Amino acid sequence: MIDLATHADQLSPTDVAILDATRACVVDFGVRRTTLTEVARRAGVSRPTVYRRWPDTGSLIAELLVRELRTIVAETMPDTGLGRDRLVHGIVTGSAAIRSNAVFAKIFRTDTDLMLTYVFGRLGRNQRTLIGLFASVIALGHRDGSIRAGDAEHMATMLLLITQSAVQSAGTVESLLAGAEFDAELSRAIEGYLLPLPDKDS
Repeated sequence: MIDLATHADQLSPTDVAILDATRACVVDFGVRRTTLTEVARRAGVSRPTVYRRWPDTGSLIAELLVRELRTIVAETMPDTGLGRDRLVHGIVTGSAAIRSNAVFAKIFRTDTDLMLTYVFGRLGRNQRTLIGLFASVIALGHRDGSIRAGDAEHMATMLLLITQSAVQSAGTVESLLAGAEFDAELSRAIEGYLLPLPDKDS
């Protein structure tokens, strides 16, 4: 499994204070109105202290989103159970956590185009981390027989696309599908993708 705690362990107390201040600014103002000056003020550090770590607001926001997503994944992906059960539960509960997360919710409401850039517009650290995590659980599911045969990385990449689409589009279909019903349908979709294929001889 991928050690999702590694990233957090590498942050200094000053880094954490700056990221916490960035989080508060994004929740209060949105991405576009978040400035390094306000972040420094809220973190109780100088502007040069922030600039030495992150050269601009964009890189700071990207780092914040890495932290937010990895925290969610670490809290929602089970460590025990069959591979398929772990993936279905982790992806569905993780997707719900992202949709209710104050940072992601604010960006979806006010800065959707920036979310597309930071999260969906390129294969960045978050996506590669998720693909690696999904692939490791798929490999476990191959060994315990709960997941159909196939290239683990290819399957993990498709799961990422399914999950991103569900999270990104959830707000647009809220009048038709939301809450527990949304989670149930997403669970069925992922479960069906991962189920072992029936034995042709059976």
